[in-house]
Order: sequence, then structure tokens, then C-alpha cells
Amino acid sequence: MDFTVEGKLYHKGAFEQACVSIKQGKIIAIKKTLRSDTHLNVGTNLILPAGIDIHVHFRDPGFTQKEDFSTGSTAAAFGGISCIFDMPNTQPQTISTQALREKTHLALQKSYVDFGVFAGVSDENIGRLSELSSYCAGFKIFLGSSTHSLHLSPRNLRVALVETNRTKKMTLLHAEDEHCLKTHEDHERSLVDHLRCRSADCEEAALRAILQNAHGLSSPLHICHLSSCEGLELLRTRPKNISVGVTPHHLFFDIQSLNKNQTFYKVNPPIRSSFDKDALWDGVNNHLIDIFESDHAPHTEEEKSVDFNSAPSGVPGVETLYPLLLTAMKKGKLTLDTLLALLCEKPAQLLHLSKGKIEVGRDADFIVIDLKKTEKIAADRLHSKCGWTPFEGFPAIFPSMVFIRGEKVIDDHQILVKQGFGTSVGV
Repeated sequence: MDFTVEGKLYHKGAFEQACVSIKQGKIIAIKKTLRSDTHLNVGTNLILPAGIDIHVHFRDPGFTQKEDFSTGSTAAAFGGISCIFDMPNTQPQTISTQALREKTHLALQKSYVDFGVFAGVSDENIGRLSELSSYCAGFKIFLGSSTHSLHLSPRNLRVALVETNRTKKMTLLHAEDEHCLKTHEDHERSLVDHLRCRSADCEEAALRAILQNAHGLSSPLHICHLSSCEGLELLRTRPKNISVGVTPHHLFFDIQSLNKNQTFYKVNPPIRSSFDKDALWDGVNNHLIDIFESDHAPHTEEEKSVDFNSAPSGVPGVETLYPLLLTAMKKGKLTLDTLLALLCEKPAQLLHLSKGKIEVGRDADFIVIDLKKTEKIAADRLHSKCGWTPFEGFPAIFPSMVFIRGEKVIDDHQILVKQGFGTSVGV
């Protein structure tokens, strides 16, 4: 459908009352006044680029009691995220061309938003990464064990990075050192124990290994979910091809403030101190952090409602990512330019997507919001299959409308497109 949308548009770093003309899913014009047979005026509501979440675990296939591409993408859409990238630690793990094709087929059938699939890098498939690159948006390396993960031996890190570099595709890294984790391994009874067992030393050791082994390589490398002030300091002078991400749970929580329901805040890397949290916010505002990512990793309430040592690590977050950050922006924690750079523009740039900005020639992916309309996050109004959120009661600004490739996907708390609307990107 070809049409125009009018509102308070964020364009070239400023708001202006203007119109966007859309044809075949692309933005073809941005002007003060435009008319078409189908014209939507959203008044003084704000029109912002839709978000891109480069780090989700939709658990499909293999763990669909927790989430699947249908429920996960529904949550993404209601949160203003038009495109997600799914991680490889499913069952089967996406470490072969067959597994990649099968997961992509599942997503094409189920997803309401655009998507990419990352291939896992293991000791066994290093020699086949060039072949896998034809079926994936990029690669994921786990340097330390995490829930359902496949970790890569340190001795193979340089070979793996050289191979992914040849493909020119983005490589994401979970930066916790396996030897360090094993050294501190113990029976955990609380978040404090979890923090001790997965100390900042483990993150720092993995980051040093990445920096050493990435020397001379040029393709994009991304450090996922940075969590410590030590890690941030180490990456202060990193090479230009290395980007760094941070999650809302590391920005909004600290170990001192979490006393109840501790298994529900168990994540890898762990929630750290208020000092680490404040350092990460400083990193966001001083251009040391490049990307916001949810690391949406849902588990059922039953799976989390066990003794601490047995509970799996991970929290849901794709639906609350953008709304939480919009509220933080409104409170002055960061600027709108920074928010959009880290959630929209930089992910699009690194993954070569025609998204991330309201700009002629790009996909018409945008959201409509009312900055005055703040509501409290409530799990019973969210859409993840897991049915809970660590951000219960937090103030958030949810979009009233979401457009993906010019199609209105969300309006007035309803999803308007069919399953399978989402398309594969980044391959």
C-alpha cells in the first residue's frame, strides 16, 4: 500500500511537523506537505525509527515451552522493534547449514517482524564457516559456558576470528573466560554467589583474549552485554571494528537492590554493583557503548522457581527494551540522539540493513509515541510466552503504532498482520 504519514517527525537530528511518503515499503519522500489517497495524520505524536535488537533468544526450535518465533516476534513488535537477530543456542544448535535453513524456515512461517539468524561457532565447524555464511546474518562465539550454549576453546579463537573475518560478516562474542568460570565454580545460593563465581575478572580475561586475537582483522566484532567497569575501561581504546553492547538489565539493576525472587534476576554475565551500573551509563553517554541489546532470554516461571543453583540464567526483555529507554531519555539519563544511535542506527550500519533511520530510500520502519503517556510495565500486558518480566512496575513508554516496511503492524494494542509477515534479512 502506498500512503503518507504526517506527524512530529524526528529527521536529521531534530523534530519537525512533516510527512513521510511510502511506496512499496520504502520511504520515497519527506516533506512539509504531502498528500495521497491514504493519508494518516498522527497529530503531535512523535514519529521515531523502529528499533533493531541484534541479540535475542527466541528458543525456537527445541525450547518452545519458553518462547517461539511467533510469541517472541509479537513481543518485539509491541515494543517497537521491527527487526531481531536470533542466537544459535537452540536445539539443534544452529551450527550447520541444515539447522540454519530449518530455523529460517520456521521464522518465515511464524515471525511478525523482520529477522536474521546467527550461526554458532564451535570447535567442530570452524572449517565450514564460509559455507555457513551464505545462510546466516553473522556468527556468535561463546567464550564461556552459559545456558544451552556451545563454548569455543580458547586455542581456536584466532582461527575462528580469521575465518569469520573472511566472510566479512559480523561476529558477536559472549565475553566470559571459561577457565576463569571453572576456577570460581561453586554451589550458588544467591545472586551474590553468582556474581562471585562469574566475577569481572572472567569478563576482563575474555576481553583481553579477544583484543589479542582480533589483531589485524577488519570485519565487525561485537562484544555482547558488557557488564563491568573493568571491561569498559579495557575497551576504552579498542580498534574501530570492535563494537560494544549493553542490556537494560545491566543498566537498571544492581546487586545491592535485588533481595527478592533472586532466581528471576540470574543472568550471564551477572548483575553487578551500582558502581558497574553507573559506569555503564557513563559509557553510554560518553560514546564507549555502541549498541543497546535486550539479550532476551526467557525461561518459564516454573523453570525459574527452583533453588538458585538449579535455576537457568536469562531474563526476557525484547518488548521492554525501547519503552524503558524512552522513559530513561525522558528523565534525562541519555539524549534521544544517543538512544536512536545505539538502538537503531548502529545496528543497521553493522548489519548492512536498509533500516535504522527515517530517511529517503530506507525501509519505512517507524513507531508512533506519545511522550506524555507513561505506563507501568505489567507482565499480564506483555506478550512473551514466559509470562513474566524482571521490570514489573517500571515506568515505560510503549508505541501506539508500529510500521514495518510501510505496513502498520501494531495499532491500538492490536497486531494487524499475519504470522509470517517478517522477512529474512542480512543473509
